[in-house]
Amino acid sequence: MTLSIPTMAQMAAQGQQPEILFWVGCAGSFDERAQKITRDICKILQHVGISYAVLGTEESCTGDPAKRAGNEFLFQMQAMANIQVLDGYNIKKIVTGCPHCFNTIKNEYPGLGGTYEVIHHSQLIQQLIDEGKLKAEGGESFKGKRITYHDPCYLGRGNDVYEAPRKALEILDTELVEMKRCKSNGLCCGAGGAQMFKEPEKGDKDINMERIDEVIAVNAQVVAAACPFCMTMLSDGVKNHNKEDQIKVLDIAEITARANGL
Repeated sequence: MTLSIPTMAQMAAQGQQPEILFWVGCAGSFDERAQKITRDICKILQHVGISYAVLGTEESCTGDPAKRAGNEFLFQMQAMANIQVLDGYNIKKIVTGCPHCFNTIKNEYPGLGGTYEVIHHSQLIQQLIDEGKLKAEGGESFKGKRITYHDPCYLGRGNDVYEAPRKALEILDTELVEMKRCKSNGLCCGAGGAQMFKEPEKGDKDINMERIDEVIAVNAQVVAAACPFCMTMLSDGVKNHNKEDQIKVLDIAEITARANGL
């Protein structure tokens, strides 16, 4: 599929207003692995005919890492700059593939004057499945496989989004298995709270290694993720266990795109 991804500036110059703004996020913009997820989200939006745009170079970090690391001043500077851009384009609805961006814009920005309808890409996928716009006709690559879903902290416990990602997996001809710690009792991948950007603290075992132990325990062949931070941590855990040939880590958007032949 050939992608045509307009920016808000381009659409504004043409006097157009998209249905949604796709907030790409730092990882989705700069991390090579997360860029694949970004492209698949765009493929899904284009496939179902949703009018969307990105901010492009006008998009900055939401400020989440700064806030979690304790730098409230830097967070508010970044947030206010983003709110100014969003309001300048009269943005009402935002979809993002990152639970950290999702949580920050949805729950932190209103206190600074930025109020928007914010949804995670798994929620959008669930809506599109319910509307019959997304199916699983091309999901042969997942047929008969055991898939487990890892709940991102800011999506699950932080915002009570548990069923939307699982909905995307339930329509596949697969066996969906749950790890010992899941949903409200899920185990963090180890990247939250700005831990992604520092070396792990001394302990018996790195959290992401412990999480992959739980994946192995349920004999899962695919780990479904819904966060670029989780994607990195889980992939590193699989590599550390030398299980790259047996366990694949894929985002919900990637699984959905493949299942719909995109």
